[in-house]
Amino acid sequence: MAFEDFKTKDSVVVVYTGEGKGKTSASVGLLARALGTRWNVAFIQFIKYWGVGEHAFIRDIEPVYGDQLYFYKGGKGFYSAGDLSATNVSEEQHKQAAEETYQEALKAASSGEYQLVICDEINNAVHDGLLEVSKLEELIDKKHPQTSLCLTGRDFPEQLLPKVDIATNMTKIKHHFDDKFLANPGIDY
Repeated sequence: MAFEDFKTKDSVVVVYTGEGKGKTSASVGLLARALGTRWNVAFIQFIKYWGVGEHAFIRDIEPVYGDQLYFYKGGKGFYSAGDLSATNVSEEQHKQAAEETYQEALKAASSGEYQLVICDEINNAVHDGLLEVSKLEELIDKKHPQTSLCLTGRDFPEQLLPKVDIATNMTKIKHHFDDKFLANPGIDY
């Protein structure tokens, strides 16, 4: 096939998933590329409520990009069904926070205001049962035709793969956590 036979799409759905590191980092790289292209970008954060490097970075660049960048941090932390002892957050509170964050994502993705909407850790919220798979499908189906969507987190539902354009599985080969070393700021979060 010759290069002139290729076409462009008005928008794409990108998935970064898998057990390995780099899903959020890849989405922040995509954010930088989109802002550099002068796109309007919404970064919607599921799960991570504590301070992480990407939050500080996005908050630092928000004044530079003004209305071109929207950041929403939702969620109540990582969730494990039946094990709520570490967070003192009920299952209902986790689900409510996931739903509120989802509504922000749906509003941004369907509005036509943004050329890119990043939903970081949404796959985890779906896999953990905080959101139904049907919500993720609705988000993909209802996005504005000119809006690209990036969905990150472990365990993207395989049945939705036909609806995406680019899917990358981050595969762990080695991670120091397996040797009982804690996550490093600036590298792991």
